[in-house]
Amino acid sequence: MPLPTPTPWILRMAWHDLCFMHWSVDAEALARTLPRGVTLDTYGGRAYLGVVPFRMADVAPRFVPGVPGLSAFPELNLRTYVTAGGEPGVWFYSLDAAQPLGVRLARQFFHLPYFDARMWVSRRDGVTRYASLRTHRNEPPARFAAAYRPIGEPIAAPPGSLEDWLTHRLNLYSADKNGQVYRGRIAHQAWPLRRAEAVIRENTLAESLGITLEGLPHLLHAEELRVHAHWLERVK
Repeated sequence: MPLPTPTPWILRMAWHDLCFMHWSVDAEALARTLPRGVTLDTYGGRAYLGVVPFRMADVAPRFVPGVPGLSAFPELNLRTYVTAGGEPGVWFYSLDAAQPLGVRLARQFFHLPYFDARMWVSRRDGVTRYASLRTHRNEPPARFAAAYRPIGEPIAAPPGSLEDWLTHRLNLYSADKNGQVYRGRIAHQAWPLRRAEAVIRENTLAESLGITLEGLPHLLHAEELRVHAHWLERVK
């Protein structure tokens, strides 16, 4: 169930054809990439770096209808798991998106590292084919190309399981240019998770961290999830 939040939600969105791709990585190396006030979270002593491709839809402020051409676009995240101010959440290293206005608004108001990208997404016979090339000015390029699909029946993610730990994160964290850390709360119902299989043809998203993501990742899939986001709050 969603956690109670102190302020009304301000932004709605729906996430479609989402795949969680997670690699276990060196915890000490990853911890060095985080700002002061943000602590790496681990599961069984292991740190995880996640690549998450999906499609955004119906992205709009509260009480505002969606706008054709602005409210639906692909997004691709590189993320890890942290705590700040005593609460667990997600830290984003990059969020590539094929919506230039959305990129600029998110960078300005949510202090998130969104980047312009050219992206291609299609779904046929249950398989999502996804490709992204970062094109953001004065930023190094990053590439991703994969095909993925859900398999099997819906699964439960009981509290304490790795699946729950990776996905049940109702806070995002970001930092401004002065190093002030912010928390953004989100609310949604339980993830409709299934196992997944994927063929990853190219993935350079983590190279800026000095990390190469190799081997088979842990895979989960979600068809659709509706989400509400809240204003940022300072983490003291």
